[in-house]
Amino acid sequence: MSELKKDFDVIVIGAGPAGYVAADRATQLGLKTACIDNWDSSKNTHCLGGNYVNGGCISAVALLESAKVFNLVNNGIADHGISVDNIQADIPSMQRRKDSIVKLLNKQIEKIFIDNKVETIKAHAQLINPNRVEIIPFSDKLPRVITADKIILAAGSSPIALSFAPIDNDSILDIQTALNLQSIPKTLGIIGAGAIGIQLAGIWNKLGTKVVLLEAQEAFMTMADQEISDEAFKIYTQQGLDIRLCARVISTEINQELINIEYEDNQGRHQCSFEKLVVASGRKPNTETLIAASADLLLDEDGFVHVDENCCSTLPGVYAIGDLTQSGPMLAHKGIEEGIFVAEHIADQHSPINYHTIPNVIYTDPEIAWVGQTEQNLLAIGENIKTSTFPFSATSRSQIKGATTGMVKMIMQADTEIILGVHIIGAMASELIAEAVLAMEFSATAEDLARTIHAHPTISEAIHESALALSGRSLHISV
Repeated sequence: MSELKKDFDVIVIGAGPAGYVAADRATQLGLKTACIDNWDSSKNTHCLGGNYVNGGCISAVALLESAKVFNLVNNGIADHGISVDNIQADIPSMQRRKDSIVKLLNKQIEKIFIDNKVETIKAHAQLINPNRVEIIPFSDKLPRVITADKIILAAGSSPIALSFAPIDNDSILDIQTALNLQSIPKTLGIIGAGAIGIQLAGIWNKLGTKVVLLEAQEAFMTMADQEISDEAFKIYTQQGLDIRLCARVISTEINQELINIEYEDNQGRHQCSFEKLVVASGRKPNTETLIAASADLLLDEDGFVHVDENCCSTLPGVYAIGDLTQSGPMLAHKGIEEGIFVAEHIADQHSPINYHTIPNVIYTDPEIAWVGQTEQNLLAIGENIKTSTFPFSATSRSQIKGATTGMVKMIMQADTEIILGVHIIGAMASELIAEAVLAMEFSATAEDLARTIHAHPTISEAIHESALALSGRSLHISV
């Protein structure tokens, strides 16, 4: 007896960056595809794009741009010979601008789905077995089961809750609420000084809030190169951020209009109070209700899905991508590449992902971006390396823009001169890192970059100069 035909060739669960790209690519390859997503905005309207578009990075970057303009007008516009008076931040208008950008991206994804004939299902989904997914629609329709030859899990991640700081989204806020505040808090505490915490801190600091970051780790931004993280700590402190390391929060108490916090560091116990408190203590994969026990899919102790080199789980035909796996950092572009890879793998096309050249970006001001390995990691394994740094202050374009803080750091293998890592803190770091990614993808040497002509004056000359500095040939600083 022949097997019954499945409803779809591919079902994708989740419409964040990893999921919607996987669905798009699958339909481009001729596969009948459905994408199930359970994101609902505060207005109860379905929005594609997942947390990344609707409540995460896109919102943060949009608000940061507005905060940077406000800060420039208040503190730097006079340097350009421009005089302005009575500058005020209209936070509701800033939020409307941010929301309009988010809605535009929602519409773009929706149009792509329509054009590519991806079937969108607005529902909660749970994997039942390698070919079956139960969906619970948002409407009054009863739950039902749909089937597919291949299933891609792309449900993303969510913030880690802290028992001593229960979120009420009034006084103690999650990230999404902190990005939707309609007024400027006088004081803001943030638990966690990782990428998300420092991004939030930069936004509200520029708008006039006194911000304190409480970080439990002994070092600042341990995921970055130490020289870059040390520079970042210095710059952000100079901007007015109060970053307290080794600060382990013990308890929180809401008293009238303030949140009282007790935390412990190497000097003992301390108390502080804030108008608002944000929990930014990391993220966890959304697997808690995604997979039925009967599916028997293997998760690790932290809830991540076990996958092989093809992003395939322990169930045949079931893949996991993006934040659901530990195959790389929790970054949108990592998930996007995995979405493309899996869709093409299902269609018998094979184009492996180079996890060693995934760029990391922290959208602060100045930005931080890097690709490859850090100096401390290379020294720990005994690699023979050479390093160089070049300050943005030595480039004429940075001086023209008034964005002279930061530097480019380049690391090469001393014998082969192959570039092993590039680390940037400064204006446009998120854009500049693409050149370094391309160079490393093609196994370029520092000499290759040194001999590549860069336009003058440009900020990208800092990458050129850093490559020159590795052989003592920098043209715009003394060596």
